[in-house]
Amino acid sequence: MTATATPLEDGNTSSSPDRNADGWLADTRTSYDTVADSYADFVRDALAKEPYLCAALALFADQVHAVGGGPVADVGCGPGHVTAHLQKLGVDAFGIDLSPAMIDLARRDHPNLRFEVGSMTDLPLADASITALLAFWSLIHIPDDAIPTVLGQFRRVLRSGGPLLLGFHVGDESRLKTKGYGGHPMKVYVHRRRPDRVAAWLRDAGFIVKAELLIDPDSNAPGAILFATRQP
Repeated sequence: MTATATPLEDGNTSSSPDRNADGWLADTRTSYDTVADSYADFVRDALAKEPYLCAALALFADQVHAVGGGPVADVGCGPGHVTAHLQKLGVDAFGIDLSPAMIDLARRDHPNLRFEVGSMTDLPLADASITALLAFWSLIHIPDDAIPTVLGQFRRVLRSGGPLLLGFHVGDESRLKTKGYGGHPMKVYVHRRRPDRVAAWLRDAGFIVKAELLIDPDSNAPGAILFATRQP
């Protein structure tokens, strides 16, 4: 779907609730095409500073190995830094992102990995074709009314019992991000959500929630990670 936003940078925001329901995908694509180079610089070494995120990714990799391995989709992969990290953990990971500019950067920086343009609202993958799926801070630009569609896509492409890992900002608000990553203009809503709400969406979509991890819960920008599996 989108280029991943990290829990590290938020840019200028406004709380205006006026969203164009038909244009948010185009706005997200254009925004991340615009900031692609600056965003790639921003996240290049980000994981090295986030031990809890790295621990979650290591556990996710262990889950993939436990079910026999196979292709793993990093949905909203951005410039591919998380995809490459998973590959170093022995995971057969590939990336999908809405932004063509992000995919160009991912292919440039990680030429031995597979990356393709695509939207998480209509994943370019066959039914039950992947072992596991990761959406690491890439649901944050998806409006509430599109979440069931996205999670339905995740369930469709995952094999029975396949692991799912979600990372997202925690909170109760949606704010319009108008500038970020090098000061370039953007037009994307950043949705902060409570873990119990996301867990309920997962259960409704046919997933079993296995674990929840809060990241920096006492900060002004906490994050959450949910581990789940696709129901048979």
